Amino acid sequence: MTGKIIGVGNCIPEETITHLFFNQHIFLDENGILLKDDNFSISEKLKKITGIEERRYAESNQVTSDLGLIAAQAAIEDSGIDPETLDYIIFAHNFGDVQFGTVQSDMVPSLASRVKHSLKIKNNLCVAYDLIFGCPGWIEGIIQANAFIKSGIAKRCLVIGAETLSRVVDIHDRDSMIYADGAGAVVLEMNNQDDSGVQSHLSASHTLDEKDFLFFGKSYNNEGCENTKYIKMNGRKIYEFALQYVPDAMKKCLDDSKYSINELSKIIIHQANEKMDEAIVKRFYQLYDVAMPDDIMPMVIQKLGNSSVATIPSLLTMILKGELDHHDIKKGDIVLFASVGAGMNINAFVYKF
Repeated sequence: MTGKIIGVGNCIPEETITHLFFNQHIFLDENGILLKDDNFSISEKLKKITGIEERRYAESNQVTSDLGLIAAQAAIEDSGIDPETLDYIIFAHNFGDVQFGTVQSDMVPSLASRVKHSLKIKNNLCVAYDLIFGCPGWIEGIIQANAFIKSGIAKRCLVIGAETLSRVVDIHDRDSMIYADGAGAVVLEMNNQDDSGVQSHLSASHTLDEKDFLFFGKSYNNEGCENTKYIKMNGRKIYEFALQYVPDAMKKCLDDSKYSINELSKIIIHQANEKMDEAIVKRFYQLYDVAMPDDIMPMVIQKLGNSSVATIPSLLTMILKGELDHHDIKKGDIVLFASVGAGMNINAFVYKF
């Protein structure tokens, strides 16, 4: 018995943000000193490193729970279930609802409770809670939902990943160009009819020396934003950490599934940085002395940016809906999901469709 995905949905905001959006920004270093390069050069360098050409922002009247609701409604419709039959609603995010033009996070009541309310679910035994686990939050939600299903605690779970990172960026930090908004969701159901579903999983939290690789810190503008904090990261440390630990975690997860490296159809990895993701997957294949196959790793970060917990479920939905050229998933395919992010947390699961 295991959890099987029976419905998927996403919410990709319509507002496309190109590099032109950042032309008038004043980018500073961590000491508050103006960067030497002009903004065009900065954006071109970022594009070469991360692959990001565009990103999507939510509308000014939307917050994270609104995007999550849209994705949830789509997943429920795709599954064909009655939402009253859901046992759990797990909402992965990191910053709560942040209204446009403000800097205050709102997490009470939980975003999961807000989605349940908007879905008009009357069943009080449908438990709604939020999950804060960095960018790997949605995968962790799948792992928890699967555990509920395997233990008999639940039969159906809705797992949402949503974020509006555009609301928590420091406009004086060039890293602000990386982040984006979005949402994705799936319905996971008990399956004891065949061998499809979650096959294995792995989670890890590296906190002894790595806790502050991603953190909330002050603006690089030392004069204008003294008491307000924004998302900050040590990009080099994260890159080195990811290459050191993520491939091994992916290998252990795949080995635990009893499937071989040659049976993998796709690797759906958190869309954090194109170059980093490629390096992770190449190193993963090197652990098996196998060359990385073409088209094994779908990427949409080029046009959608990094929307944290939303990247993987959004991408999965696009593939299953036939919206991504050169990529599809068929019945019987073996797919490895993996993520890394704030904490520093790593997780993965192997899934048979």
